Amino acid sequence: MALRSVVYKVDLGISDLDRSYYAQHNLTLARHPSETDERLMVRLLAFVLHASETLEFGKGLSSDDEPALWDRDLTGAVTRWIEVGQPDERLLRRACGKSDEVVLYAYGRAVDVWWRQNALALARLDKLRVWKLDEQICADLLRFADRGMRLQATLQDGELMLSDDQDTVHIRPVPMGEA
Repeated sequence: MALRSVVYKVDLGISDLDRSYYAQHNLTLARHPSETDERLMVRLLAFVLHASETLEFGKGLSSDDEPALWDRDLTGAVTRWIEVGQPDERLLRRACGKSDEVVLYAYGRAVDVWWRQNALALARLDKLRVWKLDEQICADLLRFADRGMRLQATLQDGELMLSDDQDTVHIRPVPMGEA
């Protein structure tokens, strides 16, 4: 019997003072059977940081042809391709060929080793921006992981304040190479 995805419902209010974007999003996220809560929450964080009316979750782990998230224009052309984790450099190179901009949120215990192994190749990808999420950020995000989440996000001066009814965390992703 095949394992099924776990469905998460998120009621998300976003106040992005940096971009003057204010919206309420009712999201349904499917956590693939091989996906961790940590990866799911990093995908949700990426949504918060790049929220728009056209930003969508891709098939992610289920497909090599779709990212974790993407933003497309009215013609269907990909304007922003967002990945999470420590993907292979070839995948990021392919994404740069398909999109105007590629953003990666790198996380995990071995993220610094992954960066040292890939930094030179990734530096050649001028459309790519890589952000590091340290272990504390991921631990903070996991405090919110629940199948029914009600979150409020406020972004100002590059810092995110994410909160629910009981907890608030402050998150500031760091560009790789500056960590």
